[in-house]
Amino acid sequence: MLAACLLLTCAIIGGTLLTFWFDIGTPRAARICLGACLGLPLLSSIGFAISLWLGLGPASIAISAVIMLLPLLLLLGTDRRARIFSLFGGYLFGRSSRGAKRTSGGNLGYILFYVAIAILLGLFFNRAVFETPDGIFTGITNNLGDMPLHLQIINSFSQGHNFPPQDPTFAGVRFAYPFLVDFLAAMMVRAGAGIIGAIWLQNMLMGLTLVGSLHYFTLLLTRNRRAGIVAPLLVLFSGGLGWWLFFSDAGSADGIFSLLGNLPHDYTIVNASNSILRWGNSLTTLFAPQRSILFGLPLAIFVFCQWWIAVAQKDSTSNAGNLAQDKAKASSASPRLSRSASKRNKAALGTFDITEPPSFSRNRMIIAGVAAGLLPLVHAHTFLVVMASAVCLAVVFHSSLRKWLMFFAVAIPLSLPEVLWLANTGGVKASSYIGWQPGWDHGQYNILWFWLVNTGVFIPLLILALLWRRSDLALPQRLIKFYTPFIFCFIIPNLTRLAPWVWDNIKVLFVWYLASAPLVALFLAKLWAQKSFWRWLAPVALASMLFAGGLDVLRVISAAAEYREFDPSGIAVAKAISTLVPPNDVVLHVPTYNTPVFLTGRRSLLGFPPWMWSRGLDYSQRDADIQRIYSGGPDAAALMQRYDIQYVLIGPQELASFNINEQFWSQYGVRARDGPYRLYQANIVLGEVRTKKR
Repeated sequence: MLAACLLLTCAIIGGTLLTFWFDIGTPRAARICLGACLGLPLLSSIGFAISLWLGLGPASIAISAVIMLLPLLLLLGTDRRARIFSLFGGYLFGRSSRGAKRTSGGNLGYILFYVAIAILLGLFFNRAVFETPDGIFTGITNNLGDMPLHLQIINSFSQGHNFPPQDPTFAGVRFAYPFLVDFLAAMMVRAGAGIIGAIWLQNMLMGLTLVGSLHYFTLLLTRNRRAGIVAPLLVLFSGGLGWWLFFSDAGSADGIFSLLGNLPHDYTIVNASNSILRWGNSLTTLFAPQRSILFGLPLAIFVFCQWWIAVAQKDSTSNAGNLAQDKAKASSASPRLSRSASKRNKAALGTFDITEPPSFSRNRMIIAGVAAGLLPLVHAHTFLVVMASAVCLAVVFHSSLRKWLMFFAVAIPLSLPEVLWLANTGGVKASSYIGWQPGWDHGQYNILWFWLVNTGVFIPLLILALLWRRSDLALPQRLIKFYTPFIFCFIIPNLTRLAPWVWDNIKVLFVWYLASAPLVALFLAKLWAQKSFWRWLAPVALASMLFAGGLDVLRVISAAAEYREFDPSGIAVAKAISTLVPPNDVVLHVPTYNTPVFLTGRRSLLGFPPWMWSRGLDYSQRDADIQRIYSGGPDAAALMQRYDIQYVLIGPQELASFNINEQFWSQYGVRARDGPYRLYQANIVLGEVRTKKR
């Protein structure tokens, strides 16, 4: 684990130092966070590119780490070296100025906030996947079918030498999936970490990076410290009015505290055909099960931050004028804001209040283009949103057109090979990705009622924030203009299907929610700053938006539920497969979500069918052929040769799903046996050896 931690540290150091190439005044903590946003995807992308050449091993990992440390060369420049040492020198050499001490004391609330968030995320992700003597488990309901997929992808890189990557759950087809998050975990595994420990550590870093980057982004947009704290809470504990079910459950329980310790179900999403609750909580339905979105969103926020600073600082003259106007508006809107609070806001914002030289403004858009260019294999839906938003913002802020052209000049060429890789995949039905379906996943319910139940008062507050014109609560016009493209991230997914499974539209919808959270947070903060009785609506509204999501997170942390993915016998046979089966061989098994083969990285002819369907792959022929093979039909041997199947697993899942022809399989050699599992070598028949196709 130590080497894996050092690898991640190299990524964060490199990304943090790289920020000095395009940024002057971002505060220390925010700079480290932005460095992690950029450094982790860079490490994964660089490591993958090198592994295509050398394979994933000590050499490629070491080269990747060295490349990530190349920003140390920035220390050769006198000015940048002075800025770096002025910001980090006291920590590096054990010195701390009196000013730094005062800043630390003033930010005690921030420290406590992040300590609490770190503990929360640590406890939560500890339940994402864990191992006991009884097997491998997950404590998150929506992670039951997703975690084995990620385990298979990670193992396909760390054990299966899957370069260039084939789909490990649909052998022979290019892997059209944003796999860089799992490749980074595979790098950590190859560096010595256990796979469960690697997933936990990576999730923790990505979760903290998301919170920190959203916090800083909110401060940049709103210039309000309270809003900076509220926005991450709105995202982490997202949910709707499902908390009403909690009070219904409390009536039949022994008491509220007893119910809190053993919550019977989720309160933000219910997987039933007639349920209105479909939005879910970000942690339990998105960040833990769909790890790619947790990797992509911080990188997108990094891009958004650079955009905002670029359009807010067109030149030194306009910047000074805008800053004076913003301060005047803030003073009139919040008469209770003290001079000390203004200083704290300025310290938190950093870069926004500093006029940059032209070279830094250019570099900022270049690095934003680099970050956007990494996104297709990090999270494809986020990439589409980022690029579409950039086009809209280039039109809205057309006076900064040269900056936007610079962004596109970098982002498009860098992303093009990744887009072509994802697009030119055999077996995918492109038509299954687009379709007219108004109302997203509303089912039989009225669309307005559906969204009110699923997001609570979030949308009404957002509308008020956008439309309110009284000076005490009104949003700055520049902020409203900047937010404009994100409205389409809500409108378009509510009109059309953007994936074979319409629920996957949430991958675009959630970017809208993320971008809207700072505006809602600012409205609540301004409402709380009022002197009237109405200020108490702010905490009530906030609690109503956080309660249902908080219950779902509490259900995970309190271990109210756990679901076994793999039993001890399955883990044992997986170890045998890893030992006996060559890395690139195909192992046949029942199409299910938790076959032991997924712990080996060996390729599957067909994994879990819903995984294929949700990616637009036509799996029907393979599904039918697998049944014929297990039944030992007259074409079984020919089918195994056609699909290049080298090994066949027969265990409890296969016996329960198929009519196994034991007489047919008795002619094949058994290579491993553990409990109810048998592993057959399909190219050995009555002493004859069938060579593998090449």
